[in-house]
Amino acid sequence: MASSLSIPFRGEIAMAKPPVSRDAFRGLFAFYAAKAHHDHKAEGEECLLRLFGSAEYIPDRLLQQWSEAADLVGPEIVGTVVEPRAHELASGGARYDHASDFLHAILRDLGRKLQ
Repeated sequence: MASSLSIPFRGEIAMAKPPVSRDAFRGLFAFYAAKAHHDHKAEGEECLLRLFGSAEYIPDRLLQQWSEAADLVGPEIVGTVVEPRAHELASGGARYDHASDFLHAILRDLGRKLQ
């Protein structure tokens, strides 16, 4: 895992914010998999459980990109991007082969919000 960078700021040392953890994405996928199960959406549940497993292998650079983009746009915009994609997964309306694919799609959506 990449180490934090120290950047001098007004005579103090500021620590760069660490990237979001893989476990945070695993939690997101687990939550929506439980919702899909509750809603009897087997296809969505299967896809989300596959993403849950593959989240362990999201590259560090992608986690860092996500953290930087999320900080840049703020929690409200992040919510407006992540929630519809996650609901689409839970309903079986979207499929991704790997958690990184989902994260790339979210980053593209966030990029569009910044334009």
